[in-house]
Amino acid sequence: MGPVPSIAIVGRPNVGKSRLFNRLAGRRISIVHDRPGVTRDVVTAESSDGYVLMDTGGLGLRESMTPVEIQDATETQVAFAIEAADLILFVCDGRDGLAPLDEMVAEKLRRLGKTPLLVVNKIDFPNQVGLADEFAKLGFDDFHRVSAEHAFGVDGLVEEIRKRLGPVSKEAPSTKDRAIHIAFVGRPNVGKSSLCNRLLDAERLIVSELPGTTRETTTRELDYKTNDGESWRFRLFDTAGLRRRKKIADSLEYFSSLRTDEAITQTDVALLVLDAREGVSRQDKIMAGRIVDAGKALVVVVNKWDVAIDGFRRDPLSGFRDEDHFRAEYEKAARKELFVLPRFPMLFVSAKTGLSIEEMLSAVRRVDQGLDRFLPTPDLNRTIISMMESRPPAARKGKRFKIFYAVQTSTRPFTIRLFCNRADRLEDVYQRYLTNGLTTRFDLLGAPLRFTLTGKEARYTKKN
Repeated sequence: MGPVPSIAIVGRPNVGKSRLFNRLAGRRISIVHDRPGVTRDVVTAESSDGYVLMDTGGLGLRESMTPVEIQDATETQVAFAIEAADLILFVCDGRDGLAPLDEMVAEKLRRLGKTPLLVVNKIDFPNQVGLADEFAKLGFDDFHRVSAEHAFGVDGLVEEIRKRLGPVSKEAPSTKDRAIHIAFVGRPNVGKSSLCNRLLDAERLIVSELPGTTRETTTRELDYKTNDGESWRFRLFDTAGLRRRKKIADSLEYFSSLRTDEAITQTDVALLVLDAREGVSRQDKIMAGRIVDAGKALVVVVNKWDVAIDGFRRDPLSGFRDEDHFRAEYEKAARKELFVLPRFPMLFVSAKTGLSIEEMLSAVRRVDQGLDRFLPTPDLNRTIISMMESRPPAARKGKRFKIFYAVQTSTRPFTIRLFCNRADRLEDVYQRYLTNGLTTRFDLLGAPLRFTLTGKEARYTKKN
């Protein structure tokens, strides 16, 4: 899923921004009150067309309306929402008429290089349309006369928003209605095709002990019937085993490797298959990195676990208390080697015996269902602030990296835009610290997390 277009609703206090926000969202989310300054934090929701809506506090709050500290914080958050948005809805009050604060907001938007869509609100009846004419003085090409309270003119506004932003790539429907795309990837001869055959309950794919038997990426549809009688739909990609680059000897293996990369890009969840007898190899770690770099969710599958357990049982002096202890220690060691993500499911399976096959698919579904979430902006910012207070970034030349505001801009993969003092000051170690903390706080199981940074110098660079 690509980036979702975002809309910031801005204007002076008490012009009906929150009521318009609720109208576009199709439900009451923001508090609507006649008292100026009720909305202070940026409130986010999804519109009926799938856009991200951001309701902002009023610009130009006076000290008599709210304490100066809250004024400053509100104005800062509005500025970040404006910067992050793909479209600005500049809302004015048609009943009050053009006010000096409206002109101030218009000038602020121009300074930031933004061309808003002007919305004159509180035109509650058709005979009041003429009240909006004076807003032409603001100098914007066109404006819409609406009543957020009574829905007058809102359909036309929605059509204009669609025209400007285009359609949104639809979120993935529920797993009951769509096939989850999964790719089995890993080194040659770890049992990828055997796992596919176990799921398909047929010898449709060539299985051989000779490494490299699978050259093409094969695709199969799967309607999996669970033990409880449910039907889970998947599309399987069985890929060629990926070798180290220097061992790719001919063009056939080279193109097989390229097709594996293509299969990863087409998948929702990639299953990295390990051979239980061999543990995590250097190539496995490289493959895990390629999955995460492609922005795909990761589930680790330890195949041939039946063989590993047989070996444990034949060695009473192995040093492990029992099979559970053996498995726990194995998993601990494997996770230490596969450090590309803080949290991911790890399943111990056997293509030969069918051990934990359904649990593997259940984990895939659980991961996939979490990939389309939008993290609440206030919670996201509170978490980041708490983490930075607990462990401040190291100072460079006497200055520390600072994050002023954060907003999620897309899913698959989760992408967080950080508004900061300097985009070049986020160290890799600190980025991993933020990733680990956010992954744990929001339970981003198996999901990669990316940051895009906007530095202060970029935000306030005047556009030509």
